[in-house]
Amino acid sequence: MTRNKLFVFMLDALCTSDIELMKEMTNFKWMFEKGSCIRHVEPVYPSFTYPCHVSIITGNTVKHHGVPHNAILEVENADAPWYNQSADVKCPTIFDYAKEAGYLTCSLSWPVSGKADIDLNMPMIVPINYMGDDPGQFLWGNASEELMERYYWKYGRHLMGKDRSLDLFTMALAPDIIRDYHQPDVMFVKMCDLDSARHANGVYSKEAEDQLRKHDHEFGVLLESIRRYGDFDHTDFVIMGDHGQQDITMNMNLNILLRDAEFIRTDENGKLIDYDAYCHSVSLSAWVRLKNPDDDAMREKVYDFLKCLRDDPKYNIGYLYTKQEADELFGLTGPLDFVVEGREPMSFSTTLAGKDPFEKYLGPGQYHSKASHGHLPWRDETTTFIAAGPDVAENVIIERGLMIDEAPTMAAMLGLEMKNTDGKVVEELIRK
Repeated sequence: MTRNKLFVFMLDALCTSDIELMKEMTNFKWMFEKGSCIRHVEPVYPSFTYPCHVSIITGNTVKHHGVPHNAILEVENADAPWYNQSADVKCPTIFDYAKEAGYLTCSLSWPVSGKADIDLNMPMIVPINYMGDDPGQFLWGNASEELMERYYWKYGRHLMGKDRSLDLFTMALAPDIIRDYHQPDVMFVKMCDLDSARHANGVYSKEAEDQLRKHDHEFGVLLESIRRYGDFDHTDFVIMGDHGQQDITMNMNLNILLRDAEFIRTDENGKLIDYDAYCHSVSLSAWVRLKNPDDDAMREKVYDFLKCLRDDPKYNIGYLYTKQEADELFGLTGPLDFVVEGREPMSFSTTLAGKDPFEKYLGPGQYHSKASHGHLPWRDETTTFIAAGPDVAENVIIERGLMIDEAPTMAAMLGLEMKNTDGKVVEELIRK
């Protein structure tokens, strides 16, 4: 009996609003004609790339998978290291279940997968700002040695220099792997550039639409590779995103307000001396952490201060959650005691330089861009999930679903059951 395969094409920042465009594109439209869709997929909170990617492969919220942010946050350290090791993930992934069942597994450019127990693994691990000529130093020992030996010598150049492109690297590897391994049984391919286009130009920009069309062409190459070298008729295909994005209306530096209220002390050059409460940016949301979480009096004082900000319209804070509320409502735990988010889409800064909490827009960058994410799961734009194949029901349209349900549902396509997950199988999508 032939076992069906699973091929996942991940587009970072794929939005629900992209669906109508995708239906008209040469290769994406096949998925809608033959398959089914969850139109609005609510990501985990925060809707940040790394927490979402880990939720997608574990079926769990941050509380249970252990990766709350892209970066391992440290007070007053803008260069804090990012999560990158599979050991950071505190629960099994769909790759673990598939490998245990005897499937050949492959993952290309997936975050937090360094040293993962995946047969063919090329993690997203080269630092985002690295523009040198030796990206291999980050990949050797973290990627599968077999892939490094076989492909890095000819494709590593895509990761070098100021014009480096992870997507070019990924798209060089993927067709070769499909050909050389006759299509791995479970293969996840992640693309980044739609997210970059939206950050730099806006959610609904022409640049974002142009990038989506590039991804359509790339998907076409992968489909044709599977037709030629794999088992197309016995493959379940999934196109998904990790989060949406929102166009930003303003930016606020919450640490300046905390400093002005004497919760943060600095020297005359703005260098941190000490703090009672400190803000970490999650782009469109922010975490306030206490230096001493056991100081109940200080906790109340900081909470009262944040409530005053929320109640003053000029600060545009529409949401305020305590640590306990974040845990109970979203399964969010991490270096935080309070979570805040704008009423209108607002990015948060953390620098202690300057005096104006509403600093001028700084242009594209890590947290300063025309659009971003990190916002509450239900706020538009959400992301989406499209599936087609022998194990997928046809013409089922589900209006709204949860990201934590994706891993159990994809596992079910493979005939596997993931246990002890926060999410569950979306039975309507499974062909009976």
